Amino acid sequence: MSSPALNTLNTVFGYSEFRPGQQQVIEAVMKGQDCLTIMPTGSGKSLCYQIPAISLAGYAIVVSPLIALMQDQVAQLEAQGVAAAFLNSTLDYQQQDDILSQVNHHQIKILYVAPEKLMQPAFLDRLAQFPPNLVAIDEAHCISQWGHDFRPDYAQLGLLKQYFPRSPFIALTATADSATQQDIIQLLKLVNPHHYVGSFDRPNIRYIQQEKFRPLNQVEAIVKSKNNQAGIIYCTSRKRVEEVTDYLQRHNFAAAAYHAGLSLEQRETAQTAWLKDDVQIMVATVAFGMGINKPDVRFVVHYDIPRSIENFYQETGRAGRDGLDSEAILLYEYADADRVRWLIEQNQNLERAQIENHKFDSMLSLAHSETCRRMVLLNYFGEGRNQGCGNCDICIDPPKKYDGLVDAQKVMSTIYRIGQNAGFNYVIEVLRGANTQRVRELGHNALSVYGIGKSKSHEYWISIARQLVHLGLLRIDITDNAHLKLTELARPYLRGDMPLELAQPRINQSQEIAKGQKDKIKPKHDKRLFERLRQLRKQLADEQDVPPYIIFNDATLVDMCIVQPQSEQQMLLVSGVGKRKLEKYGHAFLAEVNNYLSRFD
Repeated sequence: MSSPALNTLNTVFGYSEFRPGQQQVIEAVMKGQDCLTIMPTGSGKSLCYQIPAISLAGYAIVVSPLIALMQDQVAQLEAQGVAAAFLNSTLDYQQQDDILSQVNHHQIKILYVAPEKLMQPAFLDRLAQFPPNLVAIDEAHCISQWGHDFRPDYAQLGLLKQYFPRSPFIALTATADSATQQDIIQLLKLVNPHHYVGSFDRPNIRYIQQEKFRPLNQVEAIVKSKNNQAGIIYCTSRKRVEEVTDYLQRHNFAAAAYHAGLSLEQRETAQTAWLKDDVQIMVATVAFGMGINKPDVRFVVHYDIPRSIENFYQETGRAGRDGLDSEAILLYEYADADRVRWLIEQNQNLERAQIENHKFDSMLSLAHSETCRRMVLLNYFGEGRNQGCGNCDICIDPPKKYDGLVDAQKVMSTIYRIGQNAGFNYVIEVLRGANTQRVRELGHNALSVYGIGKSKSHEYWISIARQLVHLGLLRIDITDNAHLKLTELARPYLRGDMPLELAQPRINQSQEIAKGQKDKIKPKHDKRLFERLRQLRKQLADEQDVPPYIIFNDATLVDMCIVQPQSEQQMLLVSGVGKRKLEKYGHAFLAEVNNYLSRFD
């Protein structure tokens, strides 16, 4: 590897060696070759263009889709002593002109630009007078119609080659299937690109699915178990975002809402509070988080099922970017699928709707799977895997099958006796013998099926009923208030002519898995020292008005607790501590470590 790149990695970023794939990509870019780079979130994609940009003469252009992403990347680079800037709609003409003047005078190494700004002809003509040493297209899947997040602004980027014919281009994304990858190469006119596809596996993320019974209570239990750690809860609608946020706030959790219905000021206030650890939980629509580089998100909850595996992968990938243990929890109920299908059908572009339906089918397969979640996920992206991961709900606690015929008959008989004229909740009220006004008024408390399921919980029977829907014995009639109806397939089971195997309902699954794993997880570092370093980091971050991870991320603090440095040389051995950060923050953290260790002398 060329020494300038390795030297930059070590002195600027504080890492002693490259991660898988980085070295090959960086070498190719520095030799002037185009690249298509597919790497999972948290694997160090940004370094693939930042290191060549810093090491080579001149400056680099980075095309980035979101203002928050640009601001975040620039703040982190500046903290590491790298001259970086961004151009987008938040800056006036004079500010933009000043930045371009700095670029022209070699005072900026990395320039982040929004695609709609970059593609203005007058702007391109000006940049062509001082061409970049490379052009990086971040979130490159946005250019492809096959990508899960197609953006018209990206469609014009193929013209860039005309303006910068001698500059190598590097397209980067975390999520692209083979069709999307080929589309990116073609549309950006990449010439004989170095094509690197890294592993899509994020082994530090534990994938868990819970049946959605009482989602607000489930979310409360999840958040409570996380002990003030940072998390994101994704919802499909603004109304649900408000509902979940209000519930958590009323139960004394530090939560904030983020969706397009809020003003820009409200969204920025919520995002800043979350980035600075003043708020632990961000409840948001899926628009939130793209490009947010907060490395210490310990969990992501999907309150509703995502529309594609790419969305699921990208959103869950916002957990554990620092490589530490994290969780991705999906709450799923059958009715969610109908809601998503309806949303997809609103698309006027029939071809696009067809693509989205196809992608949603794959997401449903993941949700309904009784094999390793990670195996399904990786095989979708073409990364062959035929062994369980040991770190998902299916692997840790495999579904237990049992003879479910009697339970199924109880549910189906109740539906039949009440005239196939009610949804899940009312059917189960009758089944469990609820003494409600509606039950009494309809006379259903006099039915032979009334109370025959009272020995089992509401959640238990919801699980059984949903399985019967999945098996095709029941259907949800969306034209009749989502009432449950028996299908022809139900007849032989109602008569008892055929056996029926069901999965044992999995209730409070996340807590049970966590409890079962607790004894297996041994502490890797001194937790008390970590907490002291975390408080020092927060204090310094507040003084400088930056997010704590800009100073050091959690993985660096963990390594600091393991190394326990007592000198500048030892501090430089800590992963993520470069010379600039040593000069700026090293002495404060050294003093804290030494102060802590002196208690044991």
